[in-house]
Amino acid sequence: MSLRFQRLVLILISLLILGAAALLILFNTKNNIVFFYTPTELLDQNISFGDKIRIGGYVKESSLKKISLNQYEFKITDNKNDLLVFYQGILPDLFREGQGTVIEGLIENQSTVTALRVYAKHDENYMPASIKKELEKNNQWKKDYK
Repeated sequence: MSLRFQRLVLILISLLILGAAALLILFNTKNNIVFFYTPTELLDQNISFGDKIRIGGYVKESSLKKISLNQYEFKITDNKNDLLVFYQGILPDLFREGQGTVIEGLIENQSTVTALRVYAKHDENYMPASIKKELEKNNQWKKDYK
């Protein structure tokens, strides 16, 4: 085998390995990308009951009810449709009515979801209290965040 042929074989094998790696990466990202549906999109989709899904929206005003210790019921809305959510566990600190949230859970029926995880979202004006105090102490606080 000549040196030229060995280089050609090495280049071809390298390209084959790189191509296989790229295909594996693309295949995995297709299966593992996590999006969430809004309540309206969820109603438009043909999703089986009992499927695990992520739903994003706002917690509807005056819908949060504490059923018992660590059991909550609330509605998620996208201002077109609402979904009733049942959750057993401790809610995140930033979770409140009118605030954005993402729910990961199981679909019970057309308008009910049992949440396994609740994620609270905050807007661009959110500032943790400890950081705000530190900025005020150093006279670097410029904007009046709500």
